[in-house]
Amino acid sequence: MRTPRFASARMLGSALTLSTLALSGCSSLMSEGTTTAAGIGGAALAAKVTDNAAVATGIGLGVQAGARAALQHSQRVVHTETQDHIAQIAGALADNTVGNWQVKHRIPLEPDEHGRVVVTRSINAPLVNCKEILFTVDGVEDGAAKVDFFVASICHDGKQWKWATAEPATARWGSLQ
Repeated sequence: MRTPRFASARMLGSALTLSTLALSGCSSLMSEGTTTAAGIGGAALAAKVTDNAAVATGIGLGVQAGARAALQHSQRVVHTETQDHIAQIAGALADNTVGNWQVKHRIPLEPDEHGRVVVTRSINAPLVNCKEILFTVDGVEDGAAKVDFFVASICHDGKQWKWATAEPATARWGSLQ
């Protein structure tokens, strides 16, 4: 018969393996894998700290919430980097000119992406220098080419072009920007 400590260590090892597999770029697997691994890790930690079920539950939920928040922050950083890259490419384009963009992520929280971007309208006024853009995310799904289209706004902040759309395609980013 195995001891609870050995079982907890085995579960923690399985959770770490699952979280490593999650780095393949599948967001839902990453999200669920992270919270599962954190929950198991929290339970293993709680088992070593206390025998009180309420305290153990609190520790597990706290670790899980912290892991989820850290993952969401990391995803927001990745999305911001992608948006800023597209904004830099589009900022250099004249109206109705198509440019190509490509992002290779340092940490594979999201798959590397590429596509095209076109400036559909420039808005120049004394207080604002902005552009409306249409961009694609090109990929392959089930062996066939797949192209998703998105609309966004970018503005020049005096130094560089930045993403200016508050919710840049909820279907693309989910609830995270």
